[in-house]
Parts: sequence; C-alpha cells; structure tokens
Amino acid sequence: MKYAACIEYDGTPYKGWQRQGHAPSVQAEVENALSKLANHRVDITCAGRTDSGVHGIGQVIHFESGAKRDEKAWRMGCNTNLPDDIALRWIQPVADDFNARFSATARNYRYIILNSRTRPALLQNRVYWHYLNNKPLDEKKMHQAAQYLLGENDFSSFRAAGCQAKHAMRELQFIQVSRQGDFIYVDIRANAFLHHMVRNIVGSLLQVGSGEKPPEWFDELLALKDRDQAGVTAVACGLYFVSVEYPGEFALPEPASPPEFKL
Repeated sequence: MKYAACIEYDGTPYKGWQRQGHAPSVQAEVENALSKLANHRVDITCAGRTDSGVHGIGQVIHFESGAKRDEKAWRMGCNTNLPDDIALRWIQPVADDFNARFSATARNYRYIILNSRTRPALLQNRVYWHYLNNKPLDEKKMHQAAQYLLGENDFSSFRAAGCQAKHAMRELQFIQVSRQGDFIYVDIRANAFLHHMVRNIVGSLLQVGSGEKPPEWFDELLALKDRDQAGVTAVACGLYFVSVEYPGEFALPEPASPPEFKL
C-alpha cells in the first residue's frame, strides 16, 4: 500500500533533508523510524528537499509498505522512534498514482526577518536577525520589488551556482512581504523552486528594504539572468518550508499554516 505523510522538523541540527552518508539528515531519521515500525526497509520520496538549517512545517512524503498498521499506529509508532526535533503530523493511504514530488501543483515557503536593535535569544536559529540601525527595513518597497517576479520567468539571477535543475524557468504564483511589529514575513508560492531560490530572492529584497537598491532593480535582475548581479544568499535559519498543494482528487488534509512570532 502507498502512504502519504506530513513531516515537521527543526532543520538546525541537520545537513538538510536529503540522506547523506557522512552527516545527519531529516530523511534518514524518518526512514529509520518508519523502517523500524514496518519491520522492513522504507524509502521515502519528498515534495521538496530543504537545505541545511532550513525548517519544515508541512513537508509531504510518500512511501510503500505491506505492513498492517492503522493511521494511529503509524503516527504514534513513528513519532516514538523519531528524535524530538522531527515529528510526523499525519499519515494516510493514497492512490497508487500519487507522488509527493510530481503530483504537487505548488509549494509554499515563508522567510522570517526580525528587524530589531536586539538580537534574539529564544528565537535564535528560528529567524534571520537584521539589525535595526537608523531606520527599519521598508517592507512596502520590498513587496513592490517582489511583484516583478510574478509569473513564469527565468530565475537564473536567483539560482545557486550548484543547482542541478535542467533549466531555470519557474512559475512564481504568489509573493508577499508584510510586517507585524518587528517581524517581516516573506511569503512565496511557486510550482517549484531552484536551489537557494527563496534565500537568494530574500537576500536581494533586503537590499531594497535597506534603500541600497530601488524596487525596479528586480525587473533588471530578471532580465540579466546573472546570479552575480543579485544580492547575497540569506541565511537558512529564517526559512520555513510551509506546505505543499495537491489536486483535490487525492483528498489530503488541509495544508499547514505559516509560523508567526511575537516578542
């Protein structure tokens, strides 16, 4: 039987999602826990791999198993065998044609910036701290700049040098920059993402927010298709893989909500 499941994790201690032979990964921990419960080796496929230090709230996976377990047994048994910083949120049987990666129609990320004079303690490794100097980041100009990215575009200017994707064309369906107190949220949805794409977009948005570049610069960056012309890669700890969207025919639970913080 094929199953779909949702995984939540703190990415801080792991070298990313993907299984590695030399370093801890979220995938390895989940596969080990499921394998113990199923009494056979379980290999999982995820909706989208995340980098070292990136967090997940609604990562979706699929796997196959002949083990006879109900939903409660899978969920509780798996969580018993997982470390405290990884949790299985839900699990259910799915149709044979479901694929966590290829059946997805969109993926949602949120990047969280703390724009304050004091570095965080409780939120260390949960947000990116941008020191508030003379004036706060201008989230309205950041939002204005981000709108140039909407639609299907070549995102070469926001693509990591080591990206293994065959091409840089992606459809950005939604992007919003908003502020709640000292927190700035960058919410972004696309059909798929390139390696470091969200973090590279945020790094460039920070230059607009600080007044170094005008919002129209983003239109130029798209046209240039040159990673060297864009901003630096924003740090991983502020990034959350929030949710994945699938056609209604698969009847999966509602996607997770993005995290919000208050100080």
